[in-house]
Order: sequence, then structure tokens, then C-alpha cells
Amino acid sequence: MKREIGLLGGVAFISGTMIGSGIFMSPQFVLAYIGSPGASLLIWAFCGVVAMFAAMSYAELGSIIPESGGEFIYILRIYGSFPAFLAAITFVVIVKPFGVAAVAISIAKYATAPFYTGCDPPQLIVKCVAAGVILTVAVVNILNVRLAVKIQVVFLFIKVLTLTLIVIGGIVALTRSQRVIVQNLSPDHAFKGTQYSFSTTGMAFYQGLWSYAGWYNLNYIIEELKRPQVNLPRAVIIAISLVTGLYLLVNVSYLTVMTPKELISSSAVAVTWGNKVLGSWGWIMSIAAALSAFGSLNGTFFSGGRVCFVAAREGHMPDILSMAHVHRLTPSPALIFTTVVSLLVLIPGDFQSIVNFFSFTAWIFYAITFSGLLYLKIKKPELPRPYRVPIILPILVLIAAVFLVLAPIIDDPQIEYLYVTLFIFSGVLIYIPFIHYKLCPNLLTKLTIFLQLFLEVAPAEKNL
Repeated sequence: MKREIGLLGGVAFISGTMIGSGIFMSPQFVLAYIGSPGASLLIWAFCGVVAMFAAMSYAELGSIIPESGGEFIYILRIYGSFPAFLAAITFVVIVKPFGVAAVAISIAKYATAPFYTGCDPPQLIVKCVAAGVILTVAVVNILNVRLAVKIQVVFLFIKVLTLTLIVIGGIVALTRSQRVIVQNLSPDHAFKGTQYSFSTTGMAFYQGLWSYAGWYNLNYIIEELKRPQVNLPRAVIIAISLVTGLYLLVNVSYLTVMTPKELISSSAVAVTWGNKVLGSWGWIMSIAAALSAFGSLNGTFFSGGRVCFVAAREGHMPDILSMAHVHRLTPSPALIFTTVVSLLVLIPGDFQSIVNFFSFTAWIFYAITFSGLLYLKIKKPELPRPYRVPIILPILVLIAAVFLVLAPIIDDPQIEYLYVTLFIFSGVLIYIPFIHYKLCPNLLTKLTIFLQLFLEVAPAEKNL
């Protein structure tokens, strides 16, 4: 596959994936979990700091191990095959499909909201629209890499314009009346009702960090990034600084016109804000939010297919998933597989539960990856690294990751967390016969040959 992504494309893949469904849907969940407007703003700010430190740490890892694949390839090179396989199967089957499904649901809710004023759209309609959106993004990514990159850049501008509109609208509303924001953010009310338990704080962070999901995106596609040693850290700093500033201003704008009760009860915060500020033109926010989330879905899907592709290339997934189309140069089998799993996840899931279990599962492997960076910094400082960060950054992010994994379990244990953990470790049943001993049923070989001919794909080499 070719290096098609420059600095602007890199910024678009990070910030364009981060700015999506989260800032339009997560504010009410963050506020509901943490309990007060002031504390919710602190959560949003701290999530931005965590995302920045985490992305900068990943940038150093990317300079040491300049291969696509994100957590999978880093764990493979540092800790070996077995933990890398657990990471691969978890990201391919749970994390990435859950992320795709959650964003698709948010797009569907915003796209159908104008047709169901005063009530929530039927779940069947939402799921059908979400499935259509996933299939549309899949077709785009399978057909052309350049088209997917252009879509990401164009939709980034739409996202920034949308959030800027919300910020300006909040300023205009503030000039008309300061009653609501004074009630929300005055010293007497800003932190009133704050819930300080480990579980509620952890869940609030899950929802907030979901809105920053995408800080790691370029590490999945380093082999398709031009001048990665330079463009990776630059794109990270530009993108996350932009997103954090916009998120804080947008949340203040929400609190300028909505009380905490109104914000929590809203099924689509941006639509409620639009109805209050824009009046009869409030429907514009539904369209803008849906388009914004579409760009995020494109970035999530793009990177998700690469994890599957790289894992298969390293022998941790079926060979067919490591192949690329002979003409279009896209990893079409891996993208098709990601599409199928995402559609299956979509059937039983709802937005809030998908985000919570996505975050819990993902941060387990983020923590392992940060510990790997610490190992390399301490034990192998001689490795060439064009970009490096102070050791305190991965230490702080590792502490945050451990907190995010343990806090909900300690304070409010749920059986679903046990199911996720059992699923991760059940990978040993597949790893021992098929990866360690390399058993390959004859039927799988015949199926691989058939699919290779049918899909017009061939093995792809690394682009280092």
C-alpha cells in the first residue's frame, strides 16, 4: 500500500475521528455520572490532557517501531506473540467494531431526529439507518484510499465549522441572558451535587474519553503516512490541541442555554441546543452532527481495518485478511470482515453500554502498551528514536489507564466486565492450536484460495 497521507491528512485522521458522535452525545452522560456542571468541565479538560499525553507517548513508540497496527504491533514487538494475539482478537472483534457501531448509532439518531420531533426515533429505524451508514463507509474505504482520505479532510472542516457555530451561538445567547450560565457555573452551584465515587468518576471519564477516541489513529496507519518521523508528532500536537479547545468551549455553550436537568434528559444535546438557540432552524444541528459523526466513522473504520490487516500479515489472523486488492491497493478482505462484525455488534447494542464496554476493554491494552514504552525507555535507551517524550508522561497515562480499568470494577462490579475479561483470555483456545502450532485445516486453505480469486487480492508487503 502506498504512502498517501500527509500532515493535513494526519491531522484530519486524528481530529476528524475524535470530533464525532462524542461531543454531541456524551456531555449528558458525563454530567449524569459526575453530577455537577463544574466537575463535568474538569472531566472534559482532564480527558484532553490524558489524550495529549497518551498520543505523544504513542508518537515515540511509532518512531521506535515504525509499523502500522497500533497496540497489536507494539505488544508483539515488545512482549511477544501470545499477548499480541490477545490484543489482536480483542481489537478486531470487540474494540473496533464496537467503536464503529457506537458512531453509526449516533449518526442514525441525529439523522432521524428531525422526523420524530417530541419523541425518540424507533430503535428498528435507528438500527437500519446505522447499518446503511456502516455499509456506505465500507464501500468508500474498500474502493479507494485517496477518496477515504479526502472525505476525512472535507468532513474535518465541516466538524470545525459546526463546533464553531455552537461556540458563536453560545456567545450570542450569553449576550442576551446570563441567567442560565450563572446558575450552572457560579461558585455556589458549579460543583453542587458532585459524585465522588470511583465508579461514577470512572464512567464519566469513559464517556469523556470516548469523545477523544482517535488520538491513536495515526499509529495504526504509519506505513501509509508520508515522513512519519516528522508528521506523526506534529499531527498529534495540532489535532489534540484543536479538539480540546473546541470541546471545552462547546460544553460551556451547552451550559449557557441548558440547565443540568435539561442537558441530562436530552437524547441529542446538539439538537436541544439548536432548538433553543436557532429556533426554527434547529434542525440544522441534526444534519451537522450526523455529517460530523460520519467523518469520525470513516476514520474509525479506516484504522480498524488496518489492525485486522496487520494482525493477519503477522500470522495472527487468517491469511486472507492480510491481502490487498491488486488494483485498488486497499486491504479489502480486512475491511469486509470489520464490516460484518460491526453489523453483528449493532444488533443488540445501545450507545451508552457500547461506549462503556469499548472503553473498559480498550484501556486494558492501552495500559499494556504504555508499560511497554516504559520498558523500552528503561531497558533499551539505545534504540534509535527520532522523537522522545519525558518518562513522566507515559507513567502518568499508565496510572490513568489502570484507574480507568479498575475503578468501575472495584466500586460497582458488573457481570459484563467478567464476560469481557473471559472473552479476552479465551483467545488461548485459538492461539495454542492455530497460532503456536500453526495447524491449518485443509478446508481453510481451499476457502482462502477461493476468496483470493473471488476478491482479486494478493499478499501485501510492509511499507517501511
